[in-house]
Amino acid sequence: MHLIPPELSPVIALLLLGMSFLGSLITVAFGIGGGALLLAVMAVTMPPLALIPVHGVVQFGSNVGRATLLRRHTVWGVLPWFIVGTLIGVVIGGSIAVNIPPWVVQIGVGCFIIWTVLARPPMWLARWPVVTGVISSFLTMFFGATGVFVASYSKSLDLPRHPHVATHATLMTVQHLLKSVAFAFLGFAFAPWVLFIVAMIGAGLLGTFVGSAVLTRTTDARFHRMLNIVLMLISARLIWSGLSTGF
Repeated sequence: MHLIPPELSPVIALLLLGMSFLGSLITVAFGIGGGALLLAVMAVTMPPLALIPVHGVVQFGSNVGRATLLRRHTVWGVLPWFIVGTLIGVVIGGSIAVNIPPWVVQIGVGCFIIWTVLARPPMWLARWPVVTGVISSFLTMFFGATGVFVASYSKSLDLPRHPHVATHATLMTVQHLLKSVAFAFLGFAFAPWVLFIVAMIGAGLLGTFVGSAVLTRTTDARFHRMLNIVLMLISARLIWSGLSTGF
């Protein structure tokens, strides 16, 4: 078993380790964005068939670190129904072929998130974590980084910065764990990637500690302002990518 999988060069491996560190730092400091950034880099440097499964396990490890570090701030009451929704979404997503073109999903999700930033998030988003679990976990089986969708749910709860990051990390830990288990059952061979995945998780944990220091030194108002900016940038990228692919 090699530290660096045969499909990766040493330079690409170092790049991915650095992006894992930076992605975790961004997610803790600004509430969202690191997972999507890491996925974008992995998409152009890794074999396509390994992209979503490996990204899922790495994100599971990174979110475990965030959730553990900030566990005393977590809003636990939303977790049970989110787990139910996630189980439903993973089962559906793992067992059927998706007929909706990816570009349609990208544009739809991007527009929805912009709506939640510019307007008050819809009431059902805060009241129905099971719906968020179903939709986000279904999408994550095919597109990987749906933390931005879950962040819209966390944002709708109107939490201070520490509970927001802690609760979001806990929800994403559950989602990525169940997704990774599903890919294992579907036959993805994780063994050649194990050591490199562990190294990426370790780099992500370092980024978590640095990002936590940034989070502590900011204010709730500044945090939510930066969160909205990051959400808007990611949404714009999703819409642009969808329009470029679809048209």
